Amino acid sequence: MKLLIKQRVFSWTDTYDIYDEFGNVRYFVKADFFSLGHRIRVFDVYDNEIAVIYERLFSLLPKFEIEIGGRIIGTIQKKFTLFRPKYELDYNGWRVEGDFLSWNYDVYEGCSSVIHISKEIWHWGDTYVIDIANPKDELMGILLVIAIDAANCSNDD
Repeated sequence: MKLLIKQRVFSWTDTYDIYDEFGNVRYFVKADFFSLGHRIRVFDVYDNEIAVIYERLFSLLPKFEIEIGGRIIGTIQKKFTLFRPKYELDYNGWRVEGDFLSWNYDVYEGCSSVIHISKEIWHWGDTYVIDIANPKDELMGILLVIAIDAANCSNDD
């Protein structure tokens, strides 16, 4: 199953629309305008908040907590590296590996690839294609991609 995460360019905050492979809107993502650090909310098509991604303040490198239903389900932290981006995950038993330019990522559970994330470069705003092996990993995969994008943006701020 494939999803497309597309950032809205003309928005005051980080705002994304998430589409399925048939062009149907599946989720909407919006960052809070007034908050210390990133606070990103994920909504379903009925405008119900289903998850929140918080940036932990006072951390040397970007670190994010992912919450569903008021419960923290995991964290992701960008690690210091000179070339290839690396992340420390305490999230769903997964590990992630990125390429040199931070455009492609593979997510593994044990030795098996569960998600492939690729960044499309010829678009205004960040645009990611997520190829998910198992539909049950859809929401977890979306939250991971958004947290990685926020972690990469935090280094640019």
